[in-house]
Amino acid sequence: MRSSSSAESSYSELPAPVVKQRFKNGPEKKKSSGFRVARHTRRIAANIVPNLAETSGADLEAMEQSLLVAEDADVSSISEWELDFCSRPILDARGKKLWEIVVCDNRRQLQFACFYPNNVINSVTLRDALASIVETLGVPKPEKIRFFRSQMQTIISKACKELDIQPVPSQRCITLVRWLEERYETVYRRHPGFQEGATPLSLQEQALPLDLPDTLRGEQWTFVQLPLSGVLEELEAVERGAMFGSVLDLDTLGIDLSSDIMIPGVAVASSRATPLAAWTNALELASIEVDIQRSCLILSTGVADRWRYAFYRKSRQADAEGEAWESAKKSSGGLHFLAVQESLDSELCTGFWLLIDVQRSPV
Repeated sequence: MRSSSSAESSYSELPAPVVKQRFKNGPEKKKSSGFRVARHTRRIAANIVPNLAETSGADLEAMEQSLLVAEDADVSSISEWELDFCSRPILDARGKKLWEIVVCDNRRQLQFACFYPNNVINSVTLRDALASIVETLGVPKPEKIRFFRSQMQTIISKACKELDIQPVPSQRCITLVRWLEERYETVYRRHPGFQEGATPLSLQEQALPLDLPDTLRGEQWTFVQLPLSGVLEELEAVERGAMFGSVLDLDTLGIDLSSDIMIPGVAVASSRATPLAAWTNALELASIEVDIQRSCLILSTGVADRWRYAFYRKSRQADAEGEAWESAKKSSGGLHFLAVQESLDSELCTGFWLLIDVQRSPV
């Protein structure tokens, strides 16, 4: 992916370069039709939301659940799940908050939701629910389960480890958060026990960014942009295992953009590009943002980790370029990417991560 420009930026000191295209354009791809096309699903259990205002304490221990799987889904290929286990803005007949376990994969081929009273909130309840999904569907246990609430890490980690599943704290639960947004409007708000204005458990102060470990530091960096068609080509290479990286299912997320829209990104060059990409891939990359005040790029990883990823020499022009890059992100629905290369003029990447500005869960 060779650039037509020779302008480069020091990874730590030189001014940020102007936004320019540094990647070789590939052939255009058909624009995605979007996920909103009707899907056929097989109902495993009724999707029932009980009226908890009329439910006794004893009955709360046997809540109805919903478990859906796409009719055309290859469930044996679903190796990673996304999980939320948290209270909801709904009070039961005892005046106590109702809790819910919600599970899906990144394409929502698998969907599970079940309500629980607050007196059974423990790792055993979660472990049994996860085991029940596997048993009911006859699917293999997932290799990983991602979750985005640090407050629930102890319970989730214990339940997963008892099932020999790797728990992964991550903000990359994008599909799950989008589904929670839907459930907030279609399920929670419609319940008579709904509590308007309840504070989500996930709300917490943003951590101060830390210095980046040396193993994750490149030698040069630059702002770049790439047509969506080109981004999709890079993602295909990631899915084939030709390079390190991570993808997002744009159809499932309802992101329907023109193939020629420019997606902003950051390219990092290193003489040790392959090990740098491998180390970077070990993180749960969430997003990159420009911090004008600190004159640097902030990389968000895991659930709440933030790193000072790259710096530029402060100037009006550099700040304006950072603001232009952030504006380009908004124009592309928050999509952006990180690319690792041997040099900024290289035609190949050793790592490519599609990122998106993470939205907070509504609950």
